[in-house]
Amino acid sequence: MKKTIMIKKNYEFKILFSKGKFYHGEYIHMYIKQSSQNFNKFGIAVSKKQGKAVKRNHIKRLIRENYKNFESSIKTGTNILVIINKNKDIKDISFKQIEENFLRTLKKANVLVD
Repeated sequence: MKKTIMIKKNYEFKILFSKGKFYHGEYIHMYIKQSSQNFNKFGIAVSKKQGKAVKRNHIKRLIRENYKNFESSIKTGTNILVIINKNKDIKDISFKQIEENFLRTLKKANVLVD
């Protein structure tokens, strides 16, 4: 299993927003930037407009679990920032919908190991 470090600092988020490449999906958007390090970094950003804290934390748990499922197939040295699409209603979003969207976006970004 690869080692993943969570992105928590504001400056790390700003670097990914400014220098990362943007990929969009139906429910999630991703900023991805390659680095020369031998570990991955992963961050999640959910807007307050998406709901109250319970709903936002539920969405973050779903995204984190999806990332854990795909973690072994992501190239080493990838920094990923996942953002929820604010134009979509995510009140009844399921694990399977996020999983399909997550995989499709990772394939677009070409960060999966063959």
